[in-house]
Amino acid sequence: MQADCFFCDSESLTVCKIVYSHGQHTYGIMIKYNAFLSRFFNWRIKHISDRQYIYMLSILVGFLAAVSAIVIKKSAHLIQHLLTSSFANQYENYLYFLYPSAGIFLALLFMRYIVRQEPGHGIPGVLFAISRKNGLIKFHNTFSAIISSAFTVGFGGSVGLEGPTVSTGAAIGSNMGQFLRLNQRQIILMISLASAAAMAAIFQSPVAAIIFALEVIMVDLAIASMVPLLIATVTAVLTSYFVLGQAVMYPVELHEVFDPSNTLFYVGLGVVAGLLSTYFTKVSIAVEEHFGHRIPQWWKRFLIGGSLLGLLIFFFPSLYGEGYEAINQSLSGDYSALYNNSIFFGFKDNIWIVFLLFIAVLLLKAFATSLTFAAGGVGGVFAPALFLGAFLGLFYALLVNELGLGQLHPGKFAMVGMAGMISGILHAPLTGFFLIAEITGGYSLFVPLMIVSTISFATVKIFLPNSIYTYQLARRGELVTHNKDKSVLNMMNVTRMIETNFHIIRPGSTLGDLVKIISSSKRNIFPVVDENSIFKGHILLDDIRTIMFDQELYKTAVENIMVFPDNVILPSDPMEEVAAKFQDSGKYNIVVLNEGKYLGYISRANVFITYRKKLSEISQD
Repeated sequence: MQADCFFCDSESLTVCKIVYSHGQHTYGIMIKYNAFLSRFFNWRIKHISDRQYIYMLSILVGFLAAVSAIVIKKSAHLIQHLLTSSFANQYENYLYFLYPSAGIFLALLFMRYIVRQEPGHGIPGVLFAISRKNGLIKFHNTFSAIISSAFTVGFGGSVGLEGPTVSTGAAIGSNMGQFLRLNQRQIILMISLASAAAMAAIFQSPVAAIIFALEVIMVDLAIASMVPLLIATVTAVLTSYFVLGQAVMYPVELHEVFDPSNTLFYVGLGVVAGLLSTYFTKVSIAVEEHFGHRIPQWWKRFLIGGSLLGLLIFFFPSLYGEGYEAINQSLSGDYSALYNNSIFFGFKDNIWIVFLLFIAVLLLKAFATSLTFAAGGVGGVFAPALFLGAFLGLFYALLVNELGLGQLHPGKFAMVGMAGMISGILHAPLTGFFLIAEITGGYSLFVPLMIVSTISFATVKIFLPNSIYTYQLARRGELVTHNKDKSVLNMMNVTRMIETNFHIIRPGSTLGDLVKIISSSKRNIFPVVDENSIFKGHILLDDIRTIMFDQELYKTAVENIMVFPDNVILPSDPMEEVAAKFQDSGKYNIVVLNEGKYLGYISRANVFITYRKKLSEISQD
């Protein structure tokens, strides 16, 4: 049995709806809040302003998001330690082939037979909830990603924990907002606060978390959002400090500051990072579409994806799990993760074989990550981006040094490469260099971080207008961006704006029949629709105004005076496209058809009214 809590849209503060699903049957029960909660709502309205209330909720949502982040991190790392702590570096281990499939299988069992939902989509799912679901996220997302991602990553799935951490925090923020009867704008704010808090807790990087929320999650960049963001992230970081301790996640020993003479090398690394980000994103999209479209059965996707993933990790154990140990080694110039526990251990002293291993790992990481998702695993792409960046930067510096083109600091370039890959894969350059500066303590390299992040982002934008998070949403016209006009339009729904109070006239009718209908109609458009709801055309009142009182023409068939419109709207059309059709055509009403069948009309006035209402809902006061 599954229970999801959705709170009704009624203005009443005392009623909620809980939906229970069992098999194919759904049971709805209306229950009253307890008396204490009702009294609290009334007391809050009288004594606490909305701004003060949001500040208080920021503390609570920051704490809860931090707890969820800590639980995810500890659970996955405990599982990984129990499974791999006894492995010897100089020998390959066949359990690397079995572990990832076992973890994904446990995650699938949990999601399909306990939660009874398809595995979530992490941050893209959060963006979808904001753009199409008014910020409403199902209750099970507050815990399901914790368990499923811990199984996936702990057993070796080649993904990260940050995506599930952020999506779990977002679910906490959304459900808190629903429970406390917040409006849509406030619920979306809670999602943003919780997402930033979760990231701040897992990375212990409050500044980068705030910037991530502004770059990726939030629609409205009002100054009023900043104080709640600060409160939530500070609360989350303090919670993380108390539980996990306070330390730099990836310490880098920097004996020298930025050397301007290496600027061209940093520019080159930025370009390469942008190209690798493009490759990673394209491979991820291609694998997802191949498995999703050609292999509809989940168990086939699991068997094929899990087997291929196991093979990759057996030959290249550095692809196992998040790869944080390998990242730390890279930052100190150590590339032993490339051959440890693998069949290539004997080639560790051959630098050119090592370079080939670098290339193989950099190219195969995209497949390992996308196969983990395709097989049914739950995770994120933050850790893969950091892993790729560290290995790319290290490889780049070692290759330059080996070719005698320069004398670069391998650890420094590994660190800067991480910023480049975060910027390129996530399309978030500010998050890239602030995050890496915070988690490595590398503030003295702020200029190179900015150079590589910016160049990587600029390079990837040449090939990909949307990130791995937003590709599918953008293709469906559901993407919320910082262009508020586009965001508001994408939040609007075509089917909810269809007007049906038009008098239908049947084919074979005459002008005389139409005149009788006109006398009782309040609209100036008359669709011609047959018995099967097929739209044949329509008659505009302005077109027949000069003949409608000429009784000699009353026997004229409506087919002879109707027209088929140049513009039609489909229910699946994005609202941005609908608005463009009104603007380009100059029409005040456009018909909506579904496979040729008449559904109604959408009016320019209704689009404008809905737009203004939606804008007021998401904008800060």
